[in-house]
Amino acid sequence: MILEIGVDLVEVERIRDISLKWGDKFEKRVFTPREIAYCNSKKSRYQSLASRFAAKEAVFKALGTGWCLGLRWQDVEVVNDSLGKPNIILSGEAQQRAELMGAKKVMVSLSHTKKYAVAYVVLIGDENANPTQKTAEKYLP
Repeated sequence: MILEIGVDLVEVERIRDISLKWGDKFEKRVFTPREIAYCNSKKSRYQSLASRFAAKEAVFKALGTGWCLGLRWQDVEVVNDSLGKPNIILSGEAQQRAELMGAKKVMVSLSHTKKYAVAYVVLIGDENANPTQKTAEKYLP
């Protein structure tokens, strides 16, 4: 059962400019060492960084928070399997929140051009999950 979806579109140039301005400080705050190593190995480094940034934003949207409430950028990691298919690994508050919502799986699709990167995320859970109620109980006054 689909619990929630999230989508994000990022301008590659924006990520490139931020990365060039802030360098390691930006990248180490947002991306995991494994994500940085993967992007550094790619010819289209900034497109890969932008895709991962969009994926993190899309996950935050699917979790219903955006980037807040204790979520950290590195709580969402994008890794590729041996065939190149991207997968999401959650940790920390992002993982706790997904579990609270009843999410059993996070699916992601990434795409990019020279100008834009997009990510689409789907949280999958079982029929008994009630993400809206559980979200309200924990996060709303």
